[in-house]
Amino acid sequence: MPQYILGIESSCDDTSAAVLNQTVMLSNVIASQKVHQEFGGVVPELASRAHQQNIIPVIDLALKNANVRKDELSAIAFTRGPGLLGSLLVGTSFAKSFSIGLGIPLVEVNHLQAHILSHFILRPGIEKQIPEFPFLCLTVSGGHTQIVLVKDFFQMEIIGNTIDDAAGEAFDKAAKILGLPYPGGPVVDKLAKEGNPDAFRFSKPNIPGLDFSFSGLKTSFLYFLRDHLKKDPLFMETHMNDLCASIQRTIVEILIDKLEKASRETGITQIAIAGGVSANSGLRTAMEKKQAEGKWNVFIPEFQFTTDNAAMIAVAGFFKFKAGEFADQSMTPYSRGGM
Repeated sequence: MPQYILGIESSCDDTSAAVLNQTVMLSNVIASQKVHQEFGGVVPELASRAHQQNIIPVIDLALKNANVRKDELSAIAFTRGPGLLGSLLVGTSFAKSFSIGLGIPLVEVNHLQAHILSHFILRPGIEKQIPEFPFLCLTVSGGHTQIVLVKDFFQMEIIGNTIDDAAGEAFDKAAKILGLPYPGGPVVDKLAKEGNPDAFRFSKPNIPGLDFSFSGLKTSFLYFLRDHLKKDPLFMETHMNDLCASIQRTIVEILIDKLEKASRETGITQIAIAGGVSANSGLRTAMEKKQAEGKWNVFIPEFQFTTDNAAMIAVAGFFKFKAGEFADQSMTPYSRGGM
C-alpha cells in the first residue's frame, strides 16, 4: 500500500516541495530566489517574503508531478530548523494548516539530519547503493562543517565541528575577495577546473581532534593577494584560475585529512558526504580517489540532493512517520541547533 509523504523545505532561500512513496522520490520541485544575488548574500526578510509567494505553487506542482492527490497523502514533513527563522515560519505554518485541513500526521525534521538521510532517497527504476549503519558523514555547507557518526536513522553524534567559519563560507569568502559573483563557491569550482592546484600553497590550520577551522585560511588568502597585488596589480586577473584551484585544493585537503583521522579513530570505512559543498568537484574527486585506493566505501549524493531540497525532508519524514514520531500543532521552528 502506498505511503505518500509530502516534504516541505524552507530553511533558507529555496522553496521546495517533494512527494515520496516511502523512500522512492516521485517529485522534487525547487523555486530559487535570484533576488539575493545583487546583495552578495541572502537577505532574510526578502527570503521569507519570497517563500510566501512560492510555497503554494511549488507544493501544487510537486503533487501534480507526482500524480498524487492531496487526499492520498499519509503525512506532511517539514523543516523545523536550523535555518532562517522567518523562512522556517512560512513552511511550518503552511505544514500545520495543511495537516489540520487534511487530518493527517505532521512530522518535524532536522535540516542537518535530512541532508545525511538524503543518501536513502531512491528513484524509480534506478538501482542505488545505500550506506549501512554505522557510517561517517561529512556534512559540509555554507553554514555547517561537521563529521557525524551515524548509528541509526536518528541516532547521530557530531564528532567533529567547525570552531569558526564553515567550509562553504570559506569558498564564498574567497570568491568575494577575488571579485567573483555570489554564490561564489560554484564559481570557484568552475574556474578551478581550468587552473593548476599546485600553483600556490596556503597554510592549513593545526586544530586538535576532529574539529575544523577556516577563518585563518581566509585571512591568509586575503594577505597573500594583498602582498602580490602590491607587486603586480594584474596578479589576480592573470592568475584567477590557478588561485581558485589552489584555494579549493587547500579546503578539500583540510576536509579529507579530518575524515581520514575520524575513520582511523572509529574504525569505520563507510564514508558519506552531504550538504551544498558535497557538489564540489574537488571534494568528489578526492572521495572517489579514496574509494579507488580501496580505503573507503564512499557515498556521494546526486547533485540534486546536495543543495537544500524537500526530497531529503520527505525521506527523513518517512522514517519518523514509520516510527510514529509525530509533531503537534504547538511545535515552533528554531534557527540554531545541532542534531
